[in-house]
Amino acid sequence: MTWILFLQHLVNGAALGFVFALVAIGYTLVYGVVKLVNFAHGDIFMMATFFVFYGITLFSFPWWLAFAIAIFLTILLGMGVEKVAYRPLRNAPRISSLCSAIGMSFLLENFAVVVFGGRQKPFYQPEVLIKTITIANVRIQLVSIVTVIVSVGALLFLNYLVYKTKMGLAMRALAHDFDTAKLMGINVDKTISFTFAVGSGLAAISAIFWALRYPQIWPFMGVFPGWRAFTAAIIGGIGSIKGAMIGGFSIGLLTILMVAFMPNMAGYKDAFIFVALVLILLFKPTGLFGEA
Repeated sequence: MTWILFLQHLVNGAALGFVFALVAIGYTLVYGVVKLVNFAHGDIFMMATFFVFYGITLFSFPWWLAFAIAIFLTILLGMGVEKVAYRPLRNAPRISSLCSAIGMSFLLENFAVVVFGGRQKPFYQPEVLIKTITIANVRIQLVSIVTVIVSVGALLFLNYLVYKTKMGLAMRALAHDFDTAKLMGINVDKTISFTFAVGSGLAAISAIFWALRYPQIWPFMGVFPGWRAFTAAIIGGIGSIKGAMIGGFSIGLLTILMVAFMPNMAGYKDAFIFVALVLILLFKPTGLFGEA
């Protein structure tokens, strides 16, 4: 029975790991292109869940349509945040952009408190996704399998986008040498806005799957997954898509497996994650896959 239990937790850990990976890739995409840590990313994650909530409760959309509209609105929100909070400060000192990012994070959180209320709200769980299926005596919630499938699809699409398209080439050129890319005729504003759109879309997808697993949403819910995903991006090497994916996947697995098999130490799981972060920064400051 132990191996069956292990497989169940492994699937749950993989699903959570992919959720962290999608958020971490949003951080690493923006940093790779703009050299800016978007501290509002976790709050964009949070806003996606409220778009779904009100799409279903206020407008009575079918859940699948509410999910699609929420992803679209989150993409628009991410592009709006870039245009309002970061674009005017592009040539300013880095500390100004950092302060703007923190300010935008507080703005989104408090906007949500005022408009949506500070109390937790239940997130709709479609019956088809919360069913439990049995495969070789392993009982797995369907949402975990769907999370893995959709996340892998999103990562494959992102890999194609970045390495096989002209926009991906422009993103990589900006990441490599910002000034030279501008001299070569790359539309900087369009490319950066597109980068924020992709990162925000990934955040929305991950937020929906997070809320399906933990069906309570509130204005500060983005802080916890946001910081873990940011930690994953640093561990993997911020600026590296592969590093963000592996870092997020590892943290998700560690979170689930530690709670499952070391319950007495479960309260210290965050401490283990940040100890790992400190050790990575001490011995490999650029992260596991970061460039020198």
